[in-house]
Amino acid sequence: MFCYQCEQTAKGTGCTKRGVCGKTGETSGMQDLLLRATKGIAVYAHAGRALGVRDAEVDRFVIEALFTTVTNVNFDEARIEAMLDAALALRDRAKAAYEAACAAAGQAAVSFGEVAQWVPAQGTAARLVEAEVLEIVKRQQAQGVDIVGLEELVTYGLKGAAAYADHALVLGKSSEAVFAGFHQHLAALAAPQPLGDLVAQALAVGALNLEVMALLDGANTGTYGHPEPTQVRVTPVKGKAILVSGHDLLDLEKLLEQTAGKGVNIYTHGEMLPALAYPGLKKYPHLVGNYGGAWQDQRKEFEAFPGSILMTTNCIQEPREAYQARIFTTGLVAWPGVEHVTDHQFGPVIEAALQAEGFTEDAPAHWITVGFGHNAVMSVADKVIEAVKGGAIRHFFLVGGCDGAKPGRNYYTDFAQAVPQDCVLLTLACGKYRFNKLDFGDIGGIPRLLDMGQCNDAYSAIQVAVALAKAFDTGVNELPLSMVLSWYEQKAVAILLTLLHLGIKNIRLGPTLPAFVTPAVLDVLVENFAIKPISTPEADLQAILG
Repeated sequence: MFCYQCEQTAKGTGCTKRGVCGKTGETSGMQDLLLRATKGIAVYAHAGRALGVRDAEVDRFVIEALFTTVTNVNFDEARIEAMLDAALALRDRAKAAYEAACAAAGQAAVSFGEVAQWVPAQGTAARLVEAEVLEIVKRQQAQGVDIVGLEELVTYGLKGAAAYADHALVLGKSSEAVFAGFHQHLAALAAPQPLGDLVAQALAVGALNLEVMALLDGANTGTYGHPEPTQVRVTPVKGKAILVSGHDLLDLEKLLEQTAGKGVNIYTHGEMLPALAYPGLKKYPHLVGNYGGAWQDQRKEFEAFPGSILMTTNCIQEPREAYQARIFTTGLVAWPGVEHVTDHQFGPVIEAALQAEGFTEDAPAHWITVGFGHNAVMSVADKVIEAVKGGAIRHFFLVGGCDGAKPGRNYYTDFAQAVPQDCVLLTLACGKYRFNKLDFGDIGGIPRLLDMGQCNDAYSAIQVAVALAKAFDTGVNELPLSMVLSWYEQKAVAILLTLLHLGIKNIRLGPTLPAFVTPAVLDVLVENFAIKPISTPEADLQAILG
């Protein structure tokens, strides 16, 4: 195997025997085969669309297949192979529909290339041997590291955007333009492209992801209302308990409905924390607060949790039998040896919580404030603008992104604490768990730390930045706003491409740069967007503020 799609990849270059995340070579191979088959589907779906062909099952499957290969989502080799078989059947269906449309239009069907015509070997072992040909190192030898790095940049951006598109889909929101965009980009990746075209495609994927995040924002707020500034307890209370981790708000809602009146308290974890600010979710009295969340503490937190744990998107690394909690997965999330629940039937999760000890006493109360989405921030925009014009607020720092266990991420806590008192911190995604329980005070009643939500709520930050730029009659790059971002996996890649698509410059990225961004590609990013790696909090603040 060879995998370098996440920040934690071995030695900063690539995992070759087993993923740092726990992914086996067999799982990696099956994921590569699934991605290849999905490109084949997209080739015919894209061509068919030009002739009026639409297939809702194809549209949804392409999104789910991409999401399945995101870091830490699905490591169940058998499930992935079953998806591969489904992909091949859908590829043949999309091909037949395209050819029928061509015949009806009186035109010849195009005979597409190898990816579209590919027929894999039969049997798991033979397929895994075949997957070795698809490995990145083999492609680098044939195409060069720069081309392959850019192909992977585009691919990872599509994977991240697919995760957000799937969250919107489960809430009933989709877009014909979004489906078409995924098919177009995957079809383009099915054939060789020059470096310049791949750079342009990466930015176009950023544009697609912006559409997807807008779609998801509408799905979340349309279903549960706009997030509101909300006080959230971050220490446990006495009673039976279920911990929900991930991103999927619908899973949380269904669990809340099924646990009502059963004497079980529900806690959020990780990227689920923002759920506590949505009116449609915080109305449940047994949604009592948030428990833990920082990546480096996750194993310790899960080992100590005296209930059951539901993983709704990214799975934990290496589940342990020593955990007090029973762990369950749902949706596309799957891990060998971990019980999977389907169709929002959470009876086993609830029963496990009722059988567990639960928290035997209240912990000392500690509260934080969340819920500063774009609607909440813009409702006080006049105060913010007045504070900037009056000199009370000197600068805004967006310090957000993914968390991870790799050393060096203490930079973000140190940076946040070193930001001067006349500056405001915006934050989002799971990286905030490094510092979101600290007291940063306020500026004239405006909290200095504004938690804007999940990673997909980068859309909120973008909307706020655009609105402020309009208010000050300037461009976003001329605002007193700096972005200091952390990345871990493909959703962060999608957001970065969106920011670059919008022309945002001077982004600081860490804790390390992606291994798939080669020196030549980095030169392009530096020249066009002045993107730069983080250094030290002191040096970076000095460079930004002078």
